[in-house]
Amino acid sequence: MERAWWKEAIGYEIYPKSFKDTNGDGIGDLKGIMEKLPYLKELGIDFLWICPFYRSPMHDNGYDVADYYAIDPQFGDMEDMDALLEKAKAMGIRVIIDMVLNHTSYQHKWFQEALKDPQSKYREYYIFKESRERPSNARSCFGGSVWEPVEEGMWYYHTFDRSQPDLNWECPALRTEIYKILNYWLDKGVSGFRMDAITYIKKGASLRDAEPQGEDGLHDVADIGLNQPGIGEFLLEMRRECLDGRDAMTVAEAPGVPYEQLDEYIGEDGYFSMVFDFSYADIDLAPGGNWYNQADWSFGELKRLIFRSQESVQQQGWGAVYLENHDQSRSLNKYFRDKAAAAGDLRTRFLQSTALGTLLFGLRGTVFLYQGEELGMRNCPFASCQELDDVNSLDQYRRAIEAGCTEAEAMKFVNDRSRDNSRTPFPWTGEKNAGFSEHRPWLKVNPDYEENNAEKQQKETDSILHYYQKLIRLRKENKESLVYGRIEENEMGEETVISFFRRPEEGPDIAVYVNLGDQSCLVQAEKGRCLCGNYGEARWEKEKLVLRPYEAVMVEM
Repeated sequence: MERAWWKEAIGYEIYPKSFKDTNGDGIGDLKGIMEKLPYLKELGIDFLWICPFYRSPMHDNGYDVADYYAIDPQFGDMEDMDALLEKAKAMGIRVIIDMVLNHTSYQHKWFQEALKDPQSKYREYYIFKESRERPSNARSCFGGSVWEPVEEGMWYYHTFDRSQPDLNWECPALRTEIYKILNYWLDKGVSGFRMDAITYIKKGASLRDAEPQGEDGLHDVADIGLNQPGIGEFLLEMRRECLDGRDAMTVAEAPGVPYEQLDEYIGEDGYFSMVFDFSYADIDLAPGGNWYNQADWSFGELKRLIFRSQESVQQQGWGAVYLENHDQSRSLNKYFRDKAAAAGDLRTRFLQSTALGTLLFGLRGTVFLYQGEELGMRNCPFASCQELDDVNSLDQYRRAIEAGCTEAEAMKFVNDRSRDNSRTPFPWTGEKNAGFSEHRPWLKVNPDYEENNAEKQQKETDSILHYYQKLIRLRKENKESLVYGRIEENEMGEETVISFFRRPEEGPDIAVYVNLGDQSCLVQAEKGRCLCGNYGEARWEKEKLVLRPYEAVMVEM
């Protein structure tokens, strides 16, 4: 088995706008990331994934890029990026960056030139279609049609917001420009890319009408526009032109790829190093993508999805495992729902957070943490839409109201699922604005920051933060088992218990037991040395392991 650096590494996703503000404008910046590198080094992080920092009008918080070669002034400038890369490298921390290649901002010079001159070469860089009526009935990911009129009888295509026109990968000149961008950043010193929405780049069925879904007569683009035939030609060309021969890692946001096709994406000759699987992260979403239509799921279903993912990836390549990211609500609220620790209940918060952490670090694949996950951050209670920033959350609120929900119901659905839950400013201290900024932050600070912040948890040796540091050390000290070992489900009769073995080619097996329920239970388990447990030492009764509420244990067999 190839032992690439990224298989053993621990990743940490940073949302730069919310990490640390150093210039006092209420918005995080690159200098803030650089200032906090010692914190990340102490945590045990090996590489950072930094969300978009490029010049942008910020209609979708940087995922609408206006210039791939420029730093948005609110984050700093290219000198700041160079300094960050240099300091991170000196500390043994690599940096990968978000690359948004399905679309640009409507303010990008390519799109502006395409609008200005229909005969311009840039018109071919995007997807324009001449038609008296809307060319197809695909619904964009953020609501409404994917087609936007620009002049009489002419439309352009956007998978996401109307301010994010899709790029036309069928155009060779456009692909050449994309490869220049990737090689520019690799030459600058980044260690790879997280590829945003990459399985949308090949258009197909979404350019034609499909059976309507819902009263708007549209059909969700995610059902008909993902992973279209022929996409592999683009992805292989990109790999050859930019990645082959470089010691770089790529992780793809690749919804729509069935497990039986994973070999093409992450196999020995695959397009990427690894992909994110959304099956268990989106367990709370019902088909159609409307947050007001929440899925009813069980821990048994969660187990099935996790192990289906783990086994499929294990057979075909390497995966990226995570519980939180910038597009998700906080995992405490997602997986424990109405039983998630309330503000002030620090004991339950510790147990639930460390149970999820033990599960995550036991799984096979490169581990990705999201900022604040190591502190056990909870969803932020937003009182109204006026406190929200996310374009998708505002659209989902509108959808709920149009579906007949009350304002209170619509707000609850948004609070449950909003991407702004994970984008609130990082709580560094218990001081004003959570030590994030001297100025009022761009987005509301989670109000529990006084009881839950990094400074406080650094001082408390039994904190969630210190437990995560221990999990990271354990994974590195036991890499034969916890990194390279096969994963094998340990089927349990208890629905709330997720258990599995990590079996290395050489060395001891490690068993992982995680009780996600609020009741104690007894499970059949072979005794061994307790490597870690969120109650301290494991408790045994004869040949059975006692799992207390939200208890998690790793045992060396």
